[in-house]
Amino acid sequence: MPHPPQSEQELLDRAHAIAGFTLAQLATDAGIPVPRDLRRDKGWVGQLIEWHLGASAGSRPEQDFPELGIELKTIPVDPRGKPLETTFVCVAPLIGISGQRWEESNVRNKLSRVLWIPVEGSREIPVGERRVGMPLMWRPSEEEDALLRQDWEELMDMIVLGEVEQISARHGQVMQLRPKAANNKALTRAIGRAGQPIMTLPRGFYLKIPFTHALLMRHFALPK
Repeated sequence: MPHPPQSEQELLDRAHAIAGFTLAQLATDAGIPVPRDLRRDKGWVGQLIEWHLGASAGSRPEQDFPELGIELKTIPVDPRGKPLETTFVCVAPLIGISGQRWEESNVRNKLSRVLWIPVEGSREIPVGERRVGMPLMWRPSEEEDALLRQDWEELMDMIVLGEVEQISARHGQVMQLRPKAANNKALTRAIGRAGQPIMTLPRGFYLKIPFTHALLMRHFALPK
């Protein structure tokens, strides 16, 4: 595995170097087998790109490149460059969160500086034949940060008030809270409406498709 990049420019150079290659070509270089589909290997593409770029954080709750303060996000897109799914940010804390502020939140930490790597994601294209796109280094604008903060505060308020099970994917303008678990038996502790402890599915923060689509359209001058 390549050593972690020592600078943002080195990271960008590596990202540009893999643009245009297929996932099969990158997997061969890494000595990693290509799955037939991604239904049971949802994290495979991200892990493959992490390997080539030298990401060091693994599953720890910090950026993928902690020394640089940069998070890596691969994003599957259709032929017009529109994201095909929401983008996972991080797991949401469900207990012990009173008084938590946006500025210290893991969501803001993860999204403070992001290297986006678009990857062909249409199901008609075999996994190994999907190509990696050009990278985008992104930092939220003041407007984007304000929208993310507003959604985070709304969702966290509902969690604190014991309304986690009333939150749906419709809540939030640019970011939503959704269950994130391998199955319905993977429960975690949370707060109920009467302040009592309850068991519920783990939740994760996800960026909605219109938000990431607008971001890619601005950078790559994509057609609407």
